[in-house]
Amino acid sequence: MPMPDGDGQILFVNGTIRTMDPARPLASGVLVNGGQIRFVGDGPETRRRAATGVRTIDLGGRALLPGFIDNHTHLVMGGHHLLGIDLRRCASPEEFRDIIGARVAQFPLRWVTGGTWDHESWPVKKLPTCHLIDDVSAATPVFVQRLDGHMGLANSLALRLAGISTATADPRGGTIVRDPTTGEPTGILKDSAMDIVQAVIPKPPRAENERAALSAMEEARRHGITSVHDITMEDDLELYLALDRERKLTLRIYARLPLAGYQRLVDQGIRAGSGTPFLRLGSLKAFADGSLGSNTAWFFDPYVNDPSSTGLAMDALLSGEIRRCALEADKNRLQLSIHAIGDRANHAVLTLFEEIEAVNPPWDRRFRIEHAQHVRPADIHRFRKLDVIVSAQPYHAIDDGCWAESRIGRERLATTYAFRTFAGAGIHLCFGSDWTVAPLDPLSGISAAVTRCTLDGRNPQGWIPEQKLSVEEALRCYTAEGAYAAFEEGEKGSITPGKVADLVVLDRDPLAVHENDLRSIEVDLTMVGGEVVYER
Repeated sequence: MPMPDGDGQILFVNGTIRTMDPARPLASGVLVNGGQIRFVGDGPETRRRAATGVRTIDLGGRALLPGFIDNHTHLVMGGHHLLGIDLRRCASPEEFRDIIGARVAQFPLRWVTGGTWDHESWPVKKLPTCHLIDDVSAATPVFVQRLDGHMGLANSLALRLAGISTATADPRGGTIVRDPTTGEPTGILKDSAMDIVQAVIPKPPRAENERAALSAMEEARRHGITSVHDITMEDDLELYLALDRERKLTLRIYARLPLAGYQRLVDQGIRAGSGTPFLRLGSLKAFADGSLGSNTAWFFDPYVNDPSSTGLAMDALLSGEIRRCALEADKNRLQLSIHAIGDRANHAVLTLFEEIEAVNPPWDRRFRIEHAQHVRPADIHRFRKLDVIVSAQPYHAIDDGCWAESRIGRERLATTYAFRTFAGAGIHLCFGSDWTVAPLDPLSGISAAVTRCTLDGRNPQGWIPEQKLSVEEALRCYTAEGAYAAFEEGEKGSITPGKVADLVVLDRDPLAVHENDLRSIEVDLTMVGGEVVYER
């Protein structure tokens, strides 16, 4: 759907308006005109300011909030997931195999990719192997990733096409899992080892990528999301630039490109926050380690379930490549956003940030650590001292909480997904989904941050309940804090006169329902730039 101009006047009245603006937290009327918020106040005064012929949206007691900002998406990948194979719902290895077999039967000549499977949800929590799926995919290459994106399963044909055999050495920052008896690859590839297979997978055609992006935006509108901070590949950026020119973007994208390509942005004179109203550039992403679910998050102490391992640091971190690129990128006023999950990875990234701040000229750099899931207590104060933004995804906590103790033991759990600790220390904390790793739905994320009730139902009072947030705090993390993390707090994130009219109408007020009912709240309307882009 082409993005309209947003020229008409719209009046919101007769509801609970939670502005996320500390100067006026509550209101009962909002006037929108020309794509911007023009007035916020009580209902009668707002009506008096409206012109004749204004469109009135009677909230009827419902809630109006700033549009949700998701701090971490893989938008095009998510769109392909919507259009392709879905293995997340698999409850057993047999169902996993059957779904792959059905996909192969439907498209026998096409690579089977995507997936987002999770063996932790199976009765026996054992990694799948190529032998599980070879009989249903002998002539079709398959490479399906675990939901965290740090581990995938290749069938035997895909392994052969990629040249992976018993003689293939593990790449730095990756693991080719092997049968302990024969030494043969099992099909499971972790972190940089996945690159070997991904290098031989044909790229989707442009039309297919556009279809995926449009599907992803439709899904975002349905969930009240008006902005995303996207992990953007070079091909994705070219697509976004074209969609922006064609006025087909129906949500605002803060594109974060790979750190290794920083020079391209420097050469184009791009700085943090450069771009158009719907597409902003100037942020860069790198990986320090892997994930907890794949046993590749990098820790100081060994894994409980594998005492021989402390996880994997990415090769670019160990080689000094991240340091070199980060110093130059920051010098050119590009924002750094680095994935770190294990406590050792977080420590290493904080040390890098300290060096950058010490040697580069000062500026409003707004360092980000993506995930910051497991942090040593001694490192908490370093986030505050360096003004590092914690870019977290709360749904991961209620998923990982089902099995995290089996990986890292009880002692390290105290500062795992430490939302309350971060907030209490005055650290900027913003929220998102990491879609497709977790559901795109912000209300599921808000519920996770507030209740911390794990998906297995074993923690009805909350997993590590001392790290819970209030509903209002969680809402701020999905609105105002998300805007701050992208240098956009002057334009969005609250219902304030002069800001863009990116708004969401919910069927109930999140602060007026029981916390256990947060996930059942429905999005009734989504507005971007003064135009209604979704209505239930």
